[in-house]
Amino acid sequence: MKLTIEKSIYGGAGLARSEGKAIFVPFTLPGETVEAQVTRDRGGYAEAELIDVIGPSPKRVPAPCKYFGECGGCHYQHASYEQQLEIKKQILRETLERAHLSNIPDIVSLSAEPMGYRNRARFHLDRNTSKLSYKKRGTHANLAVDSCPISAPLIEEALSVFNSHSDRWQLAKSFDEVELFTNAEQNELFLSLWSGSNTGAAQTALQKLWAVIEKELPRAIGAAVFSTERENKRSSFLASAGNQSISYAAADQIYRVSIGSFFQVNRFLIDPLVELVTKDAEGKLAWDLYAGVGLFARVLQSTFDQVVAVEAAPSSVQDLRHNLADGAHRIVASSTLDFLRRAASARKEIPDFVVIDPPRAGLGKEVTALLEEIQPAHITYVSCDPATLSRDLKSLLDSGYSLQQLHMVDMFPQTFHLESVAKLSLK
Repeated sequence: MKLTIEKSIYGGAGLARSEGKAIFVPFTLPGETVEAQVTRDRGGYAEAELIDVIGPSPKRVPAPCKYFGECGGCHYQHASYEQQLEIKKQILRETLERAHLSNIPDIVSLSAEPMGYRNRARFHLDRNTSKLSYKKRGTHANLAVDSCPISAPLIEEALSVFNSHSDRWQLAKSFDEVELFTNAEQNELFLSLWSGSNTGAAQTALQKLWAVIEKELPRAIGAAVFSTERENKRSSFLASAGNQSISYAAADQIYRVSIGSFFQVNRFLIDPLVELVTKDAEGKLAWDLYAGVGLFARVLQSTFDQVVAVEAAPSSVQDLRHNLADGAHRIVASSTLDFLRRAASARKEIPDFVVIDPPRAGLGKEVTALLEEIQPAHITYVSCDPATLSRDLKSLLDSGYSLQQLHMVDMFPQTFHLESVAKLSLK
């Protein structure tokens, strides 16, 4: 069918309508006329595949990656970067408006280089060839790749080394996946691998691999093996070699980031993100909730008498103790929910400033209610999902906060994912 694309939606597709029914077509841009074939009718809407672009948008560009469209990782390489930013700002605003938020301030974009930005990439190992692979779009089938232009140069170098030795190393006999993580200077590389083997077999396989990795990838400083998650079985640590942490320079600080600890993935935007979140924040007490390894807490310690950093993941807690070593500050190994329950019950000193950086699920009803009860003067919310952000913001704004600033932070160029930073103050 012939369709006109009205707008882009969260998830990467373009929205068109046929006889009143919404049709979602990937790899399209607003204003384009396209030919598409419906592949799945879901009643209230349908999904389609793009056949041809009859009237292209002036914002359409050639994709910089040869795997674009076949690989499931990127969604917007056919759009100019300027257009990608506009699409994401529009999606963020519409998501907030659907949640009935009013007085939304102008959304300011924060962006950097749109290619070569990833400091971390995770690949599947193809069972037949041991080549590093992503998944083909919409399937569980492997797509072997010899490049990934959104990844840092050291990751691209490691990808090439792994694939050039795939026949000899035969890694798929021992491992299922490999993740590559590099620091800011790209002078340290860490390898995480996943295996279905037992501890002894995993240790033997890793030692054999590590002997050749040290020779072929001299900037590799360490590796670890985890069990592959199957059904309800959670991943567990199996084996290690070399160092188990990377030194990451960011925001004029040096952070220890251990294997298994979360750290922001866009190597170009970490510093601007930290500056945005911490700018003008000062006072007696700050809380950093969902603190990770202390990316924000470490900077906040210079402008607050005390910083309380709250984190539940054991690996990140250990890094946090290293990165926030000043005795004036406090690390709480706890979920944010449990911490806030105790804080609300104790009714001690109210923080001047709270930064919250939750996972994709957002804060949830109880965490939001506890923040509303405690009433810190200022809250900065770092979100990676516009839907859960809009839900949480609606509750906070209804309780007496006002939305002072809203930023769309493009941590994941070429993909539909977007980060945002919302700054709130009590009225």
